[in-house]
Amino acid sequence: MKIEFHEIENAKIAEIISDEILIHTAQDGLDLLGNLYYNGIEKLILHKKNLAPEFFDLKTGLAGEVLQKFANYRMRLVILGDFSDFNSKSLNDFIYESNQGKLVNFLNSLENAKFNLSR
Repeated sequence: MKIEFHEIENAKIAEIISDEILIHTAQDGLDLLGNLYYNGIEKLILHKKNLAPEFFDLKTGLAGEVLQKFANYRMRLVILGDFSDFNSKSLNDFIYESNQGKLVNFLNSLENAKFNLSR
């Protein structure tokens, strides 16, 4: 795992770079969040491929547990990837509703993610 930093208009944004799944459980999410928060990171870009497939099956509750931890710490998060391959109405609704707020967003380009987190 590597952390790449982007600075835009005084906003320090961390992007996790890894080819592995980093979050399999809510505890994995909390551990990642804690390490980043401890290092002063408050804005994060995490790629879709770094999340276990169960994250995107809302019935498992993994997405809710992980995202609640990010909300508790007030860490802004962009999950970056192509979400058009999901056929779940509930997941698509969840993504839509998340994108209406500022804390957690699901976006499809790094430029959009950096712009969103710099505001």
